Amino acid sequence: MRLSTFLTGLGATFGAAGSALAQDLQIIGQPTDGLMGFQPQATGIMQDLVWLDNFLLVIISIITLFVVGLLLYVILRFNKRVHPEPKTFTHNTPIEVAWTVVPIVILVFIGAFSLPVLFKEQIIPEGDVFIKATGYQWYWGYEYVDEGIEFESYMIGSDAGNMLTPEVSEELVAAGYTDRQFLLATDTSIVIPTGKVVVVQVTGADVIHSWTIPAFGVKQDAVPGRLAELWFEVDEGMEGIYFGQCSELCGLSHAYMPINVKAVTEADYEAWLAETKVAQGIVDGSVQVAAAE
Repeated sequence: MRLSTFLTGLGATFGAAGSALAQDLQIIGQPTDGLMGFQPQATGIMQDLVWLDNFLLVIISIITLFVVGLLLYVILRFNKRVHPEPKTFTHNTPIEVAWTVVPIVILVFIGAFSLPVLFKEQIIPEGDVFIKATGYQWYWGYEYVDEGIEFESYMIGSDAGNMLTPEVSEELVAAGYTDRQFLLATDTSIVIPTGKVVVVQVTGADVIHSWTIPAFGVKQDAVPGRLAELWFEVDEGMEGIYFGQCSELCGLSHAYMPINVKAVTEADYEAWLAETKVAQGIVDGSVQVAAAE
């Protein structure tokens, strides 16, 4: 059951908090028409991945130029006009050893730089924020494990048959977005603090999904019956809105289950936690106000 239906009385408060955050934040992690390359690097993991990609591009470019040069040399040096009579040898041991050993050395060299990046992603550190993300056909459910907060996240426009109608445009504007964010924006969003380690536990409720945020450099399959983990830490100063998408073909509406993450300062995060707990009835708002006074 959708959160907007289940918590009708509380949805206005919860949505207002999310809309205010969206209007105050810059949209950073989204695809841009006509551009090439990666999205802005919001985490140390993504910075390492971009460095590794550039490093491998240099290596593969050198190899490509060498192979092309070798082909041209063979074409010009050993063609029929230059050598009317073909050679009769069948083996060249030094060359055969070289083309076996050199690729091994290159792969070991690449592995020496790529494996540390892989291990950095796979070794989960102590987390400051724990979130459980569950993939459904076709939306995401989230739980803030230590806070008791739970909500579901649907693409804005999913109720309109995944079409951009005037009503959907109004919903986007009300949530702090524009038509450009159609197919990316959701009615609720994960909110996380910058400068803190966020651990996300990922699983699937029906079929295999995949939770990914390109600007964070993270991607993890959500497999039913299994609980996987990923982690990231958004750099301070990179407050903004980041978009992702289910990246595992999961059925008819696979293309319509986006992911929204809003990275905010720690103070804004704590304020969002307090507002959301009141909106969801986890704490009594009047008691909270009295305690603050």
